[in-house]
Formats: sequence, C-alpha cells, structure tokens
Amino acid sequence: MTIPDAYDLLVVGGGHAGVAVVGQLRKSGYAGTIGVIEGQDELPYERPPLSKGLLLGDVTEEELRLRRADYWQSGVADLHLGVTVTSVDPRAHRVTIGDGSTVGYGRLVWATGASARALPLPGADSENVVAVRTLADARRLERLAATAATAVLIGGGYIGLETAATLAKLGTRVTVVEAQSRLLARVSGPAVARRLAELHAGHGVRVVVDAQVSGLRTAGSRVTSVVLGDGDVLDADLVVVGIGVEPRIAQLVEAGAATAGGVLVDSRCRTGLDGVYAIGDVAAQECGYAGGARLRIESVPNATEQAKCVAADVVGGAEIARGVPWFWSQQYDVRLQTAGILAGFDQEVVREPGADDAYVVGYFREGLLVAADCLNAPRDFNVVKTLLGRRLAVTPERFSAAPALADLLSHEHAAATM
Repeated sequence: MTIPDAYDLLVVGGGHAGVAVVGQLRKSGYAGTIGVIEGQDELPYERPPLSKGLLLGDVTEEELRLRRADYWQSGVADLHLGVTVTSVDPRAHRVTIGDGSTVGYGRLVWATGASARALPLPGADSENVVAVRTLADARRLERLAATAATAVLIGGGYIGLETAATLAKLGTRVTVVEAQSRLLARVSGPAVARRLAELHAGHGVRVVVDAQVSGLRTAGSRVTSVVLGDGDVLDADLVVVGIGVEPRIAQLVEAGAATAGGVLVDSRCRTGLDGVYAIGDVAAQECGYAGGARLRIESVPNATEQAKCVAADVVGGAEIARGVPWFWSQQYDVRLQTAGILAGFDQEVVREPGADDAYVVGYFREGLLVAADCLNAPRDFNVVKTLLGRRLAVTPERFSAAPALADLLSHEHAAATM
C-alpha cells in the first residue's frame, strides 16, 4: 500500500498500545484518517506469550495476532508494515521514513515499544544467543531449543524465569544467572524471590544469584559456554538474554522531547511536542499509585489505559481515570499476579498460605499497603486491586490478621482511607 502524503492521525508502532489506540479512537467516534507505521513485517501480535505458550505449542502464531488481516482491510486504519520512522519534525508535523520520504500528520501517537538490551560482551551476537522480544526472536528460540541440551538464562526477571520454565518443561538443563542478590529484584520482594527460586530448583533449574557474566566462550559462530566472574564455567548450547529493555525513543529525543527513563507525558499522554503523544513502554507518566513518581509501566493493561487516554483527548472527552497497575507471570503451574507498584516498599508481610497453596505477600510503605504479589491466589489479587483502587488504608497488622483479605473491604474498614 502506498503511503499517502498525510494522515489526520499517525500511529508509529503496531504493538498493544498502537493497535489499542486505533480501536479506542474508532470506538470514540473519531472519523479522521488514521495511519499505522510498524517496523516489523508482521501483522501486530501479542508479546506476553512469546516467553510462555508459543514455545510449548499452547498457542499458535495465528492466535497471537491482535487483529486479523480483515480488520485492517476493513478501512479502520491503513497499516504499513516493514516501514521505519527515522526522524520527527514536530514543527512541520511530518515524519521521515526509511526511504527518505516524509508523511504528514495532524496528531502523532508514538507507540514503538522497547528493544531488548544487548549483552555487552564479545560473542553476544553469536547465532545461539537470543533475546525474547519479537516473534522473530521466538521463532529463533524455538529452532535453537529443539537441539539444545543445556541453556543459560542471563537475567532473573520475568522473561528469564518464564523462558527458563518453558525450556525446563522441554527437558533442557537450565541455569539462570542473576546479577542481583535475588530473583525479580526490581519487581518483587525477598519472600516471593525465595519461593520462585525453590519452584525452579524443584524443576531441575539451577539458580545462581550475585553473579556477573564475565565472558562468552565461542567456537565458530556459536557460544559454547558462559563464564562467570568467580571463574565458574557453564556449558551452553543456548544462551537467552533477559537483562531489561530500552524504550525506542531516539527520534523523539532528537526532536526535543523531555525524558526521564522514557518520554515524559502528562495525564493525557501528551508530550511537550506539539500534537505528539507517547504511550506504552516508551511513556514515563506520573503514577498516583507510586507517590506521584514518573514511571514507565511495561504492561498490556497500562498500554490499553493510555490508549483510552489519547482517544479521549483527541475527541475532546473527559480525562480517563487510571486503574491500579497490575502485572502477571506464568511459571510452571504457578500464576503470579501483582497489584500495585512496590518500588520503595519498606516492609513485606507474608500471609499464612491457604489450603489451596495460595501465597500472598503484601508490600508496605510508611505503614500502608501499596502492592501485593499473589501466587495462585486470583481472588486475593482482585481484593488487593479493589483495596488499592478505593485508597483504603491497610496496615501490616490488618493485612496479616484478617481471616480473609475480602474482610478488609467490609464497612467497618472502609472508613479508613489513604
């Protein structure tokens, strides 16, 4: 499809955020022309299953598609695949694309997502070293895993642990290497980290913490082993790197956008550039559930909410109330659901495990509940979301002593608010 000279609204990025904003705009009655530019030559797809169900065959590539081809053929928006934006001119309201031509816009929505952070070591570009960020990555991982007897996962975050669980299920001998003193150090607490370390050990996965990767040994085009700072050498037919991501914001930075880990946006996802919004993994926005800190929240629910914010602003609607941030991870038969933002917590409280093996940990800051991790405890997860959403003041004592967390929603507790 030939790209027109201009669109009323141009979306750059075809991930969850970009696709969601198209749907929300049309749902809100927006009648202007919409173009979507996506760098990958793939119909937009879900990313969470890439490190979970796809490798195990629980979902197919077709089932990953956020929208089928006929959705885009219906005229809802023009989808341009395999096209990259190289620069943004906010004064002229035009972007330059890979072939050197330009496309104009009335409004621009930047939803490019993030790229996997590369391992800064010689050999990191070897054919059996892979991140898990794109569908192409997942296909490559599937091909490599088919013949790998040993795998080293560098990074003990969500991606590393989910991929470790998947590979262990396939019979691969797996080692997880984490530089911090515990797993999920950025997004969880010590109790959950211990619980998950035990879970992985029970499935034959070796977990090494406080460990730095000092080198990669190679033979030809492949890594053969991973060398740790203490001299330990780990055999590796496959190396999976999960050491974080970098938001794709260079073009907006060059255009003058203010940043703080991501592009700074207001409550309606507007950047400081005229007519330019940023949503999804690229956007750093004030979060009322984190004491007003400006955060990049990497989650599908956040991308969806921010898409609603943009649509409301474009059509002149009321500002969208933001919900409690939440996240999830699946590892073996354990579903971890997190409600709230636990950054800066100063106390964690573990509730007595239930008969159904539910495990709930609350995180507190200055004596009040700010987040909770819920393992195989969906009801408690929903209760915590409600508690935080209603701004109810829950102390460590009440969190621990309540026979059921739902009791904290009763009338006698509802009077106390944050």
